[in-house]
Amino acid sequence: MAPVQVRGTVLTVRRVDAYIAMTVVAPAIATRFRPGQFIAIAVGGAQTSMLARRAFAVHDVRPDHGGTVEFVFAVTGPGTGWLAECRSRDVLDVVGPLGRPFPVPRDPASCLLVGVGAGSAPLFALAARLAERGCQADFLLGAPSADRVFGALTARRTGRSAVITTADGSLGARGSVTDMLATVVQQARTDVIYGCAPVSVLRAVSALAGRYAIPVQALVAEPMACGTGICMGCVLPVVGTDGITRMVRACVDGPVFRGDHVRWDDVGTIPFDALGAPGWKPRQPEAGHAG
Repeated sequence: MAPVQVRGTVLTVRRVDAYIAMTVVAPAIATRFRPGQFIAIAVGGAQTSMLARRAFAVHDVRPDHGGTVEFVFAVTGPGTGWLAECRSRDVLDVVGPLGRPFPVPRDPASCLLVGVGAGSAPLFALAARLAERGCQADFLLGAPSADRVFGALTARRTGRSAVITTADGSLGARGSVTDMLATVVQQARTDVIYGCAPVSVLRAVSALAGRYAIPVQALVAEPMACGTGICMGCVLPVVGTDGITRMVRACVDGPVFRGDHVRWDDVGTIPFDALGAPGWKPRQPEAGHAG
């Protein structure tokens, strides 16, 4: 369904270790939401010079309990700093749900959900959806330190298994999620991987999954600025079904992409063979197949 623009009342604001979880009353968004989609919020107030909205992955929706939408974020600049000062009963200008959601298996499957930091937040709504389809969900969550791991307790409570990693060893195994990926995939007999993490992690996940012939659905959340396609800050090269590379916007054409279709090594650049790149020429038909 098409996204809507609403004025949502802030219901709760709570600290979750290094993050802030905010719940907004927005029934029209809650009823339309599918796991993997996101919202874009106007920040700074009526007189602000911060014109671009800020995009946030949705952690949870409750259509049957007042129509609430919860999202999680860290303070990283003036926009999120302003948002962190909002309190219950404040009103926010919210657009959503935006973007392409996670596709889910038609038949029961073993699903591995890989998240890093606050990027883990959208995986829990996905896990609930997978459970409805009879799928088993295993979690592999990581962060630099224990206070930046999001959802470890929920993952252990709701997942078939949950492996936690931290770079400093303060929670779970010392290291990164990519260090544990092969072991978890083999133990869980994974059929499909869902990931929401920095591009470097999604690149590594997609590469390893390719060796095991496991499909990956990757939520590319960075660098996503406005969330509505205006700023062009989230452009990345993606190979289409026709074999042609196109520069697409993660917020409009994603944020979920097939891992094997994203040219991870070329993110941040315009490959010479991308459609519309300087010097690009359409492929010529092979001899004997013209016309």
